[in-house]
Amino acid sequence: MTQKVRVRFAPSPTGPLHIGGVRTALFNYLFAKKHKGDFILRIEDTDQNRFVEGAEQYIVDSLNWCGIPFDEGPSSPTAKGNTLGKYGPYRQSERKHLYKKFALDLIEKGKAYYAFDTAEKLDFHRNDHEKKGKTFIYNWHNRLKLDNSLSMTPEEVQRRIDAGEEYVIRFLTPPDEKLHLKDIIRGDIEIDTNTLDDKVLFKSDGMPTYHLANIVDDHLMEISHVIRGEEWLPSLALHQQLYDAFGWQAPQFAHLPLIMKPVGKGKLSKRDGEKGGFPVFPLSWNESVGYREAGYFPEAVVNFLALLGWNPGTEQELFTLEELVDSFSLERVHKSGARFDPDKTKWYNQQYMHQKDDATLAEAFQLHLKEKEITSTSNDYVQKVVSLIKDRATFVSDFWELGDYFFVAPTKYDEKAVKKQWKDDTQEIMQNLASFIDGITDFSSENVELEVKKWISEKELSFGKVMPPLRLVLVGDMKGPHIFDIMALIGKEESLERINKAISALA
Repeated sequence: MTQKVRVRFAPSPTGPLHIGGVRTALFNYLFAKKHKGDFILRIEDTDQNRFVEGAEQYIVDSLNWCGIPFDEGPSSPTAKGNTLGKYGPYRQSERKHLYKKFALDLIEKGKAYYAFDTAEKLDFHRNDHEKKGKTFIYNWHNRLKLDNSLSMTPEEVQRRIDAGEEYVIRFLTPPDEKLHLKDIIRGDIEIDTNTLDDKVLFKSDGMPTYHLANIVDDHLMEISHVIRGEEWLPSLALHQQLYDAFGWQAPQFAHLPLIMKPVGKGKLSKRDGEKGGFPVFPLSWNESVGYREAGYFPEAVVNFLALLGWNPGTEQELFTLEELVDSFSLERVHKSGARFDPDKTKWYNQQYMHQKDDATLAEAFQLHLKEKEITSTSNDYVQKVVSLIKDRATFVSDFWELGDYFFVAPTKYDEKAVKKQWKDDTQEIMQNLASFIDGITDFSSENVELEVKKWISEKELSFGKVMPPLRLVLVGDMKGPHIFDIMALIGKEESLERINKAISALA
């Protein structure tokens, strides 16, 4: 590529960032870094009526948490005009002084026109067409019958503007043309211009629509590739025409497939997450729990999002970010929608859990222990607990359920286990075992196992009469790792105390 690769992620600050938006940002980031280019964040906030306080900061925080920071963009959501890069400002609301000039340039070239139609008049036409079983399209077949500059003198147009009448500037879509468009993912696309309407580009309140601002900003920021969601595919024809009208070189386009519901039909929504009990946002937003708060590692989120709609061409499923950068190509992105699989996302998190060192996991688990008001446990002890139970966990929050008995002695015993394991002679066996354990000096897991098994053989007992009840009295249930690892970790004194307590409780 001769032109430097510059891509942008351009969300609107109208609420939380959906994981579909995160994937769009990720694919832009991977493509940019693959080609040693720039990844830009641009905030498209021209629609001030839909602006949501805090949404821009949420977008920035989400990208940073995922580990895909932008090279250029607003340096602070509260600092006007303060930007990270020479192509700023990076909020469209701070660039609105730019757009009118370009809209007027299109009028001067005969590529756009003023329209004074009121909202009521346009609603009348839509309703009238609907009654006749038709769809109202503002374009070549009726524009001369409507209230616009195409059927007025320049003096009349200026008089109405000077009088303060509200107007819009519409793009003049040429009739009877075949547009030949190119998309990196979808290939060649042909569009009949007779099917297109004359989109609004600019409004008399000084604000551009998305279409004009988008094109102008991409041009001025020297964007080389526009990588965006499939929902923008219908806008491709207009955007290409705008580039042509301005006489500018268009960027290359790539429209990503939708992320589909787990059932495979329809776009993944917030409601799907609420019904299925899984996150659809990277971070929590109001009542909705995000992936971070649900206990997912950012690397796992990035990994599963990368493989939603992209295929590396190999059997590899686990990728570091560096490996994703090396492997990524737009040519291997699918055209069809990618089905979201909540269970697969958990699997990814579990894989990354297994890759984490015990110290890191123990530090994260300490936060959960504090919530349980357990603050006197050493980090070394927590690390040893984590090493025994992490293989069974998917999230750090699972550690408590898997290993609470390492920190708190059982206060009750599973009824089914008691009924199955506690026989008439179990109390006497446990009493004798406790006496024997009290005499063991080397309380390492290996030695305790050796000594207890030797004792069982000498007493001519079956392992089934001793080992399951021993687990029950130490843990309170039939769960947990190797029983002698548990005993070695909680220590001889605590082991004996639990055995004796259970003997009294289950007598």
